Amino acid sequence: MNQLLKRKSRGDAWFDIINYLLLTVIMLLVLFPLYFVLIASFSDPNYIYSGEVWLFPKGFTLDGYERIFSDSSIWIGYANSILYATLGTLVGVAVTVFAAYPLARKDLAGKSVIMWFLLITMFFSGGLIPTYLLIKDLHMLNTIWALVIPGAGGVFNVIIVRTFFQSSIPDEMWEAASIDGCSNTRFFWSIVLPLSKSILAVMVLYHVVGFWNGFFDALIYLNDESKYPLQLVLRNILVQNQVNSGMMLDVESYAAKMRVTELIKYGVIMVSSLPLLILYPFLQKYFVKGVMIGSIKG
Repeated sequence: MNQLLKRKSRGDAWFDIINYLLLTVIMLLVLFPLYFVLIASFSDPNYIYSGEVWLFPKGFTLDGYERIFSDSSIWIGYANSILYATLGTLVGVAVTVFAAYPLARKDLAGKSVIMWFLLITMFFSGGLIPTYLLIKDLHMLNTIWALVIPGAGGVFNVIIVRTFFQSSIPDEMWEAASIDGCSNTRFFWSIVLPLSKSILAVMVLYHVVGFWNGFFDALIYLNDESKYPLQLVLRNILVQNQVNSGMMLDVESYAAKMRVTELIKYGVIMVSSLPLLILYPFLQKYFVKGVMIGSIKG
């Protein structure tokens, strides 16, 4: 018996060692690109081109960040992204919660039909052109609402929140509250929402990440550069090489401009990623919980 326990313990030890090794390798594969962008943003582009930058910056310089923070389009993009993410998250979370709670109640007539209707929209859509024409007819082109309203009620998010309500808010709680004279509205605001802080945090994270990283809707619906979010400004720099001329006033040769452009690209990636890198660790446990809720019960 002791030998069996010893053999089992040894097997568990090897299992843990292998898991840690594999997870370490995966972690390095995930983190190294971000780390490389970080050290490259502080390095001389000549060393980057020659492949000499691996673990530490070489030719340390803050020139890229100085040019980035002196450019007004970056700050305007930052302000726009914060505005879109804040307003879009408030609207999106409100719509999601208000749609999910009734669908979680057993006394809602026809909720199965409503759920099937919502599920169909996950597999079929009108496409880009009809959506664009709809946004145009609603007079939302080149406005913040073109970015906020269309994605406010994501069906996937509604399903996750509905599942949370079904698994975490028992019907007996509503029955007990109704006996004491509690109305539906008071039950929702006074009992359901305080008990749903974890799923609300998940929805906030989902929406903030979605709005912060989104650029395609802005590319389609916005034509005023003063309304561009940060990710669209970043796209113009990374993909189209469109660096604001104000960043290059003191650079003369074409080769020098290309080096400064590369430095700016790395810096802009770090500047745009920083808010999410700060936010995610605080909401990670809720994020994992929300994913598990949606995967266990439909």
